[in-house]
Amino acid sequence: MAATEGAATSEKVGWIGLGQIGAPMAKRLLDHPGGLVVCDVVPEATERLARKGAEVAADAAAVVAAGATVISVMVRDDAQVRDVVGAILPVAAPGTVVAIHSTIVPETAEALAVEAAAVGVHVIDAPVSGGSMGAATGRLAILAGGEADAVDRCREPFGRFADLVVRFGPAGAGTRAKVARNLVSFAAFAAAAEASRIAEAAGLDLVALGEVVRHSDAVTGGPGAIMIRATAAPVADDDPMGPILEHTRALGEKDLGLAIALGEALDVATPIAALALDRLADGLGVPHQTPGER
Repeated sequence: MAATEGAATSEKVGWIGLGQIGAPMAKRLLDHPGGLVVCDVVPEATERLARKGAEVAADAAAVVAAGATVISVMVRDDAQVRDVVGAILPVAAPGTVVAIHSTIVPETAEALAVEAAAVGVHVIDAPVSGGSMGAATGRLAILAGGEADAVDRCREPFGRFADLVVRFGPAGAGTRAKVARNLVSFAAFAAAAEASRIAEAAGLDLVALGEVVRHSDAVTGGPGAIMIRATAAPVADDDPMGPILEHTRALGEKDLGLAIALGEALDVATPIAALALDRLADGLGVPHQTPGER
């Protein structure tokens, strides 16, 4: 075990915010060797963890007073994050790491990191991806922004509820990565809803179709399967990925055309499919397929 890993396991972890995702994340830290101290405005939330061995603090400052040197914050919004961090900074020992798991505005993370640095404290933004299911099973992804050494100190406790921790750059970078990642999810949800309307109009079993979508996405990687290039620029002529992406474009444009035609036949609007057909080639970075090539 590396020295940094040993130091991380010996640090007491503080946890502020025990909501739908925060509670199962904190629960997985109950056996953390350095100990766990928790805080939430809802007494029932802390009582559940206290019965399993967690220490309870009355407020954010009390989390620091209990000896926590790595403090996770999972509260509702920017205002609450600012309040919590504002209560921590005047009493935190230099070197304390505050990890913000809440999804906030990137500039909030940047500003708090500057404030914290003035008193020797490290603020990192570490939003999560994977939802309550990932939190309960320890399969979350952490998208981190902040000083590399500060992020590294969090890897051991983070590893108890996340099996992927990626540092994207300085404070604010993790939040920007989370915004980009969630764009994929919610745009896909809108497309799934449009597909469901077509399927329903065609008399298909929507539950069974959903099962197929989840199955095939688990095999192929879903939308993330195309996110394997280090740039979003057009594909160069000599790029070995070119033929693969051109093949993907050809299949995509053909199948999107079929979806639009099916929608027209069933009198179901398909604006998302039409937009995808228009933007797919540009998104993949390859030339658009002309109608004669389809």
